[in-house]
Parts: sequence; structure tokens; C-alpha cells
Amino acid sequence: MTSFIIKIIALPLILILAMYLFDNVGYGAIWHPVVLGVILAIVGVAMEYMLLKKGSLWTSVISDFVVAVILIWVISNIFNDSNVTFWGAVLTSIIIGIAEYMVHRYLLSSGKTRKAPA
Repeated sequence: MTSFIIKIIALPLILILAMYLFDNVGYGAIWHPVVLGVILAIVGVAMEYMLLKKGSLWTSVISDFVVAVILIWVISNIFNDSNVTFWGAVLTSIIIGIAEYMVHRYLLSSGKTRKAPA
């Protein structure tokens, strides 16, 4: 739950920031990056449950990066009046990857990734 709360706030903010930082990331309305951020948060948390455990930090971060590139590029261009190039999706995903690295390190160090015994 901690991860979801962090992501639901951070990812839309990162996407909005990218919209103003990069010329090749453009959204027609402010709700476009917010919706995309929520989708990325849901997918990211699901991937953490599947992949993140001790010893898999980099695998999880790289997987998050690749999925973020694909989702940002595809979903952003579905919205009317939005235009995100592939390079824009990569640049935005690099920022997301850095944030994911920090979140994953926190989750691993705090023990929040341990699975309950069945």
C-alpha cells in the first residue's frame, strides 16, 4: 500500500513535469498525464508484487523502465491533442526509473516486500 500511495502521487507529477521540461512530450489537457500516471501506478504496483524481492532490484527497475516507455508512448498518443515521441517516452521513463529505484530500495530495506507465510 505504501508503494501505491507514493506512485499515485509521484507518477502524475513526473509526467506533468516532463510535459514542461521536454519539447517532445505534450499533453492536450492536464488530466491526460494524471490518468496515465494512475495507470502506471497500478501496473507498477502489480509488477512489484510479481518481481520485487531481495536480489531483484535492478531486474525490477529495468522492467519498470521498459513498461513505462511502452505505456507512455502508446497511451499518450491515444489521447486527443497529445503527442509524445518515442524519445520523449524514453526521457520521461528515465526519470520514472530513478524514482522507482529509490522506492524499490526503500521497500526492500524496510522489509515491505516480504511475503506472508501461507
